[in-house]
Amino acid sequence: MSLFAFPAAGAARSSPDTAFLPELELLLASPRGFCAGVRRAIDAVEDALRSYGAPVYVRRPIVHNLAVVRSLEAEGAIFVEELDQVPSGSVVILSAHGVAPAVREEASARRLIVHDAVCPLVAKVHREVERHYADGRHVVLIGHDGHPEVEGTLGRLPAGAATLVRTLEEIDALTLPREHPVAYAVQTTFALSDAAEIVQRLAARFSDVAGPRTTDICYATSNRQTAAEIIAIQVEALIVIGESFSSNANRLAEVGRQFCKSVQLVAEPNAIDWDKIPAGGTIGVTAAASTPEESVNAVLEKLGTRYRLHIREIAVAEETQTFKPVEISRGRLPAPSAEARRPLRPPSE
Repeated sequence: MSLFAFPAAGAARSSPDTAFLPELELLLASPRGFCAGVRRAIDAVEDALRSYGAPVYVRRPIVHNLAVVRSLEAEGAIFVEELDQVPSGSVVILSAHGVAPAVREEASARRLIVHDAVCPLVAKVHREVERHYADGRHVVLIGHDGHPEVEGTLGRLPAGAATLVRTLEEIDALTLPREHPVAYAVQTTFALSDAAEIVQRLAARFSDVAGPRTTDICYATSNRQTAAEIIAIQVEALIVIGESFSSNANRLAEVGRQFCKSVQLVAEPNAIDWDKIPAGGTIGVTAAASTPEESVNAVLEKLGTRYRLHIREIAVAEETQTFKPVEISRGRLPAPSAEARRPLRPPSE
């Protein structure tokens, strides 16, 4: 069976050229790599290129992976930081991380043909924080400062209506009265265990706390963190394949370090620190939700040049989630979504 086609338990890669290599057991996480939201965003850029032709502009990395960005650039996508870098009247895709309404307003003023590839699970958080604000609650957003998803979520509310926190100490430092109604929302790629601790502290700090109807942390984040934990407990080294600027990749590495002493985050095979790979024994491999399977294959291939691999897949869930594709309609400005049309109501008195 092929090395990369979900090898059966105990499957080994060997040939006359590799038979002399030291053996290494490899636990391969499943699920790993792309989630439905990432696939949808990438498909949106590719569909736009087919529909409009190059160039198609993309505000910020469509997903946090350089291999994906470079591949789309080769097809004719041009990535920019801000919309003032996009010629008036051009086609632009907004990334999966979501944007503040001000970005859509700027795009409209510049007469840009905009298609929003925001992940539906991020859009769900946007609706939640707007609802909590309209109900008169102060919103506590649990997330990482500077992350585009956090910027987009905070941008849904007026200044001062929300507070960003990442630690228990930041909950303790909140100056709101204990009786003040608050609500919390969570960045979709935040660490599960950290979020649970912060929510618990928030509930102890305030007497009136509202939360999401269902968890904000997305299914893909949850599944990949669970698999990383299960594998990290069993191995002497763990490789997380993803970019250093990817939130979900960094959270996977953090989870792994709670249970395994040797964890490295690499975006490509050349970044592997071979001193951290045991001469024998067992290692684990997983990949962030923004990491293409080609990157996983490349790392496994590189490992196979130094070790005779026995690969065992560790499956924690079967992901069947799909999202409706971003509608790409050539030749007309996309109608704003119901969410974009809905005015933001002030808090009830």
